[in-house]
Amino acid sequence: LPGIAKLPMSEFDKHRKNFFAKMTDNSIAFFPAASEVTRSNDTEFSFCQNKNFYYLTGFNEPDALLVLIKRAAQEQAVLFSLPKDKSHEIWHGRRIGQEKACQEFGFDQCFTLDEKDDLISQYLNGLSQVYFAFDEEQLSQQVFAYLAQVRAKARQGMKVPTQLVDASPIIDNLRLIKSSNEIELMRQVNFISGLAHQRAMQKAQSGLFEYQIENEIMHEFTRHGARYAAYATIVAGGDNANILHYTDNNESLNDNDLLLIDAGGELSGYAADITRTFPVNGRFSTAQKALYQLVLDAKTQVISAIKPGVTFYELNEIANKHLTKGLLDLGVLSGDLTELVKDKACKKYFIHGLGHWLGLDVHDVGDYQCNDEKQQCREFVPGMVLTIEPGLYMPLDDMDIAEQWRGIGIRIEDNIVVTSNGCENLTANCPETISDIEALMAR
Repeated sequence: LPGIAKLPMSEFDKHRKNFFAKMTDNSIAFFPAASEVTRSNDTEFSFCQNKNFYYLTGFNEPDALLVLIKRAAQEQAVLFSLPKDKSHEIWHGRRIGQEKACQEFGFDQCFTLDEKDDLISQYLNGLSQVYFAFDEEQLSQQVFAYLAQVRAKARQGMKVPTQLVDASPIIDNLRLIKSSNEIELMRQVNFISGLAHQRAMQKAQSGLFEYQIENEIMHEFTRHGARYAAYATIVAGGDNANILHYTDNNESLNDNDLLLIDAGGELSGYAADITRTFPVNGRFSTAQKALYQLVLDAKTQVISAIKPGVTFYELNEIANKHLTKGLLDLGVLSGDLTELVKDKACKKYFIHGLGHWLGLDVHDVGDYQCNDEKQQCREFVPGMVLTIEPGLYMPLDDMDIAEQWRGIGIRIEDNIVVTSNGCENLTANCPETISDIEALMAR
């Protein structure tokens, strides 16, 4: 396998420096870690770190708090985290502790969570601006409580900051443009995820349950170092593919059906998001082949247009024209092509967006800069990573279409990085042509 399995610590230091550069002098920023979430009674879900916190720290323990302080002469990164505790660690696992956090993660100072309240009041005194994500409710309450503590001591000469700044748009913009290390990590997780899709194609057969194919995918992820799936895997046989976020994965596969799999691994927090659709028995029927080739050609055309300066709006126009003409040629749509394109008639069957940003989150942060017509007008720049995922969905109960199309759901999704003069398809090792899929499944 090519690539790196995790980001070097210098990368997280660079992320912090980039955020510091956006802060005004005499300001402070707060970024909280996630907490563990109870699944039932005394068991927890697998821990998933707050992505903004992880982006700035690489630190993977719950309940911590990162504080960035910028004064004219210095920038200071302070971490508050759980203390070393022998009894707790015997039951629940090792903690990094304060000394090691400074040494290994490059923070300027580290304190226990118990020291937080006193120190933060001191930090806030005399500063002018406070940055935090306004949509993080718990953090917002905490920040206002700290400000109230400082304000209460105004008669003793303490000065409270008066400007609050939403940190989300700033960090969203930073996360939207990936570094070469981040892109290499995403290249790696795409490669692993491509192997998992290949395995699913080779293992699929009539009579197996969808969750058994899901298990084959997880096996391939973990075999190559991707410990978790980036999101709940979709393994949707036949008409289940027409449920966009189908995750029950509990029905058996039928011989003449297509199988839609939307699955991506997660590597060091970074996600892949790949969809492939293929026949359970290894051979596309005539109707399946016609619709599949239409979706594939639309995807190919869209990806070939990606380069700096292009927008999702322009890509949507390409997809709309191609899918609408194809559906008209197949007799699924009827009428005048120009009118159908203008009316976006294909949206009856292509019911979701063409793609989204991808990174530490599957639906990653970053403003799409939609205009009043809800068109996504943000121009691509090198380092953006996005998905392209055209699809067609023909539910079994749709009596407006010919019987041969009913029960077919197709989506094909690749992960693309914008380069200086075009783009790179990170999903290149995942079979997509009819001939490649049939050849792989025939082995």
